[in-house]
This record gives sequence, structure tokens and C-alpha cells, in this order.
Amino acid sequence: MSLNANKFVLKNGLRVLVIPQKESPSVTVGIFVEAGAAYENRQNNGLSHFLEHMCFKGTQTRPRPMDISSEMESLGASYNAFTSRDLTGYWAKVAYTKLDKIFDILADMYLNPVFNEKEIEKEKGVIVEEINMYEDQPRTKVSETLDALMYGNQPAGWSIAGPKENIRKIDRNDFLKYRSAHYHGAKTVVVIAGRIDSKKAKALVEKYFSKIKKDKKIAPVKTSESQKSSALALVKRDLDQTHFILGLKAFSSSSPKKYPLVLLSEILGGGMSSRLFQKIREELGAAYYVGSSPSLFLTHGYLEIFAGVNHQKSIVAIKAVLEELRKILKKGVEIKELKRVKDHFLGTFLLSLETSSDLAFFYGEQETVLGKIQSPENVIKKISLVTQKDIQKIAKEVFDNRKLNLAVIGPYENGSDFKKILKI
Repeated sequence: MSLNANKFVLKNGLRVLVIPQKESPSVTVGIFVEAGAAYENRQNNGLSHFLEHMCFKGTQTRPRPMDISSEMESLGASYNAFTSRDLTGYWAKVAYTKLDKIFDILADMYLNPVFNEKEIEKEKGVIVEEINMYEDQPRTKVSETLDALMYGNQPAGWSIAGPKENIRKIDRNDFLKYRSAHYHGAKTVVVIAGRIDSKKAKALVEKYFSKIKKDKKIAPVKTSESQKSSALALVKRDLDQTHFILGLKAFSSSSPKKYPLVLLSEILGGGMSSRLFQKIREELGAAYYVGSSPSLFLTHGYLEIFAGVNHQKSIVAIKAVLEELRKILKKGVEIKELKRVKDHFLGTFLLSLETSSDLAFFYGEQETVLGKIQSPENVIKKISLVTQKDIQKIAKEVFDNRKLNLAVIGPYENGSDFKKILKI
């Protein structure tokens, strides 16, 4: 398997990753910036995401939003952008013959946004409606409720889109100031994956990015941890299902303990043969979706266990989750089960790296968040080395009532019944 990245750094600190795929019909360009909700304060929460939107709203050479979208689509490009807690990313995927053109567009969006005041005012309405959309989506709402419950009034507990009142107050100067602080060489990673050679990639990046400024990095806001007992947050909504997430505080994405945590999550809810799928869906018939996932960030992290269940079976389902946690604490995992989840994880992991865009995200997010990269071979090796004792050690660390949180959205007047059972 040859999916390794070639890395070089410009004089201004900008990092470049090139992942050649000789047989790929496509090429993906990604520009990743160390700017996300973790870098915001209460007054500008939502600005990272709003800025991402505005980079599509006109540049010096493409002054109208339509100029950008029509040119992208004339190339047959798949393109988008995203903002997370730790980073903002802009990307486009095209046939490899269109690389020069798509690179010019993406670089222009990053380098030359105009922040037209009329477009800013229009986009405020768009983002407010995006926030409204998330409010109406129970799975998103319960996730944001969990973050707020676990971390409170700090970046780790705020929504990425920000509150509506912040969005309505943001002006052109806010964009200029924030962009100047974060969109520079030391905080930017450019990734090119697919049918490309390193020599051409280097020439392209130097042509467009060699003149951007070099500046000091601004660190993300540290996450404060003060939880001392299990906690519950309840949102009353008249829905056809109860949606819940059980959150267990863990550690950041830089921790080597993430590998046994990944497998512990697989054991609990990583597929149709996982313990919770079999118990809650197949045996109890209480849910359609049920699963678990590690949610790890630069300054914090947690294991989340989630499901959408029948209202009458919500208590039974949550009890079943907690019982599985107790079983693992008491009995650990069998070698056969550990082998099965390793095989499942490694199989799906390799399938997740098939395309040029898959590789661009895999490497780009690592470099941007952690400042270093691991090859797929290294990930496979570290997962393969996880033992039963490693799983048990992580379970004892994470399955702790002082780290236990439950967010629920459903037609409930109070949370007394949930509080009674909320212990491991």
C-alpha cells in the first residue's frame, strides 16, 4: 500500500502535503486553516464559520458569488467548505486535467476575499436560517446540548455556528481582523492528493502562496474541566422519538490512548454486530439508529453513545447502555471480540482512503490539528497492537460517574427518571 504523503514547508511557514495516486482519475485540493470555534471568544463565537461562508461570496478577480460557483461547476468540480472546532477547510475535487484551474479558484478564495458589505448582510440571513435548521434537527440539537452540558461557557461548549445575536452584529472589520490573525503561512496547510507529482505540486503552491505573510500562531483556548458528578440536560420537544447521547469525557486527539478508545467504541456501537446494536435494536426493538464514536479535539475529547428510541423504551435503552459499560468494567473483552472489532475497523479504515478526497482529508486534518502526520500503515500498526489490557485500562479511566453526561431531547416535563439511573 502506497498512500504516503510528501511534505515540504515554504519560507513563510505554510505546510504542503502531496499524496500521489498514479492511477486516480481525479485530484483534490484542500486548504486547511487553524481557525475554528476553539479560537473564538464569547463575543465573536460563530465568526470562523461565517468567514468560511464569505470566502465564497466574491474575490478581487471574481467579484460575484456566481463567478466562483459557475466557474467551479464548469469544471465538473465537487467542492465545499467546512468549519469545525479545530479548523476551517476549503476543498475541491476535479478530473486531474483540471488541476491548474481549480487551484487558481481555491487560492483566489483564500487569498483575495473582498467581504462585500451587501453580501455580508445577505449572508447573515443565510446563517441564521442554518442555525434554525440545526435547532429543528433533533440529532444536531441533542449533540449541541451535550457539548453545553459537559463544557459550559467556553469554546468547547459553544456551537460552531454561534448564537444568532453574534451573527447579526458581525461586520466587515471583524472579518478583516480575524482573517489577519489566523489566515497566514504558519497556520495554513495546502494538500494536493490524486494524480499529481510533487514537483508540479510544489511549483503551484509556490506560485500562489509564497508571498503570504509569516506570523505568530495564536493558540486555541484551553478547555477547563471541573465536573465532579454525573450530569443531565433535558430539552423538551414533541417528537416521534427520544434522542439521547451519553457522553463520557476522555482526552484530546493528540493522546496515544485514542487507539484503544477507538476499539472500545467499536465494541460498544461500531456496527451491526456491536453490543449496543444487538441489545438495543435487535433484542429490545427500541431503536432504528444506535452507535458510538470517539469525538476527540485539540483541547478535549469524549466518547459518545447515541440512539433514537421509542419514548416508552427510553429508560430501558439507557439502562442497557449503562449495563454494557458495567459489564466491560467487570469482565473486560474476550480476545475473539477484540479480533473481530480490529478486523472491522481496519477494513472500514482502508475503504475510507480510496479516493483523492479521502486522502486529502485524512492527511490535511492531521497536519492542521496536530502538526504532524501518520501514514495509514502506522495507524494500522497501532490499532493492531492494542491488547485486552489496554481496552480494560481505558474503560476504567473513562467509565467514571465523574465523567458521565446525558443529553436527552423528547416530550419530557422533567428529568427525574433519567437522573435516577444515571450511574455506572
